Amino acid sequence: MHFPSVQEQIDIITGNIVEIISTDELERKLGRSLTTRTPLKIKLGADPSRPDLHLGHSVVLRKLREFQDLGHEAILIIGDFTAMIGDPSGKSKTRPQLTAEETREHGMSYFEQASKILDPAKTVICYNSDWLGCMKFADVIRLSSHYTVARMLERDDFERRYRSQEPISVHEFLYPLAQGMDSVHLKNDVELGGTDQKFNLLVGRDLQREYGIEPQVCITMPLLVGTAGEEKMSKSLGNAICFNDPPHDMYGKMLSIPDALIETYCRLLVPHDREERETILENRQNDPRSAKRTLARQIVEQYYTREAAVEAETHFDHVFVHRKAPENIELVEFDSPSLTLVEILVSAGAASSKSDARRMIQQNAVTVGEEKIVDTNAILELDSEPKTIRAGKRRFFKVAVKKTF
Repeated sequence: MHFPSVQEQIDIITGNIVEIISTDELERKLGRSLTTRTPLKIKLGADPSRPDLHLGHSVVLRKLREFQDLGHEAILIIGDFTAMIGDPSGKSKTRPQLTAEETREHGMSYFEQASKILDPAKTVICYNSDWLGCMKFADVIRLSSHYTVARMLERDDFERRYRSQEPISVHEFLYPLAQGMDSVHLKNDVELGGTDQKFNLLVGRDLQREYGIEPQVCITMPLLVGTAGEEKMSKSLGNAICFNDPPHDMYGKMLSIPDALIETYCRLLVPHDREERETILENRQNDPRSAKRTLARQIVEQYYTREAAVEAETHFDHVFVHRKAPENIELVEFDSPSLTLVEILVSAGAASSKSDARRMIQQNAVTVGEEKIVDTNAILELDSEPKTIRAGKRRFFKVAVKKTF
C-alpha cells in the first residue's frame, strides 16, 4: 500500500474542514500508518431517518472519499439501531423513531446514493444493530455509568430544551452513547461529521478511552446552507437539492440560490476542479448569473453526465428564459370529463394533498394553457384534446379524457 507523505495527507485532509480534535494526534496516526503500511479506519455515521441524500451530505462524503483516495479504509455506519432512538442533534423536540424495517430500507438507499461520491468497492458498510442489538440491559447500565447527566446537558440542544422546560426523554441521552459504542466496536482511528455532530463524536472519543482503546480523531465539516440562504440544507425545510433530483430540477434549484452563496457552494461542492472553480469565482461579482449557470452544470454533471447537464440547461432556457412549454410533457388521462383543478393536481402528483393544491392555486402558481387560475374551486372540462397545466415553476403536464375505442 502506497501512502503520500504525512504532510501531503494533512494538506488534503484539512481542506474545507471546521475543526480537528486533534491535529497532533492525526499526524501521529498518519505517521504510524505510513511506517506500518496499514490504512487508518475512517468512520462516518449515516442516519437513515430519511432515505434521500442532498448536497449537504456530500460535503462530509467528499471528505470520506479523500481518505479513500489517500489509501485509507472508509467505513460507512448505517445507524439502523440508533435511528430507532432518533438523533436529537439540533432538534427542539424528540425525533420520531423508525422501525427496523424502515431503517434497513433507508440504509440501502443511503449507500446506493452515497456511492455516487464514494468508491463502493472500497467502502465497508455496517449496520450498528449488529452489535448494539446484542447488548443486554446490564450492558446498557454499565455504558450509562460512563457519562453524567451534567455532561449530557452540556450539549447545546439539550441545554436549550432544559432551560425552556421542553421535555427531554431519557432515551435521547442514550443516542450519543450508542453512537459512541460504534467507535468502541470498530476501534476506528478517525470519525467524520458535521458541526452539529461534534458532541456525539466527542462522546465516541471519550468512550474509546474508557474502554482502553486509542481515542479517535474527530473531524467536523461545515453545514451547507440551503437554497433559501438561511437555514442549513434539509429536505424537511424544502431548501434541499437532492442526489436523486432529476437533472432539470437540480439545475433550476442551483440557479435559485442567493448570489451570496456562490462562493460557499463553489468551495464545498466543486472542490477538485480548480479551473472551473476559478471561473465561477471570477464571475460571481460581475456576472453572478453566469457563475451560477457554470456551477449548476458542474453539479448536474457530478451526479449524472455532461450531456444531462447541457440538456438541463437547454430545458431551463426553453422554459424559463423563452417562456415555452417543455417538449415531451407527460400526459395524464382521466375517465371523467369534468374534474376540479384540485383533484387533477393531486391525481397527477403535482400536489401532495388537496390542501397543498389549494395553496398552490392561492399563490398564483397554477396555469392552464395561458390562463392563471386563482379560484380554488375551479372545475376543468376535459376532452380528447390535451390541456397543458403548469404547477409551480417546474412541473408541466397535460390532461385529457381517456379515449374510448
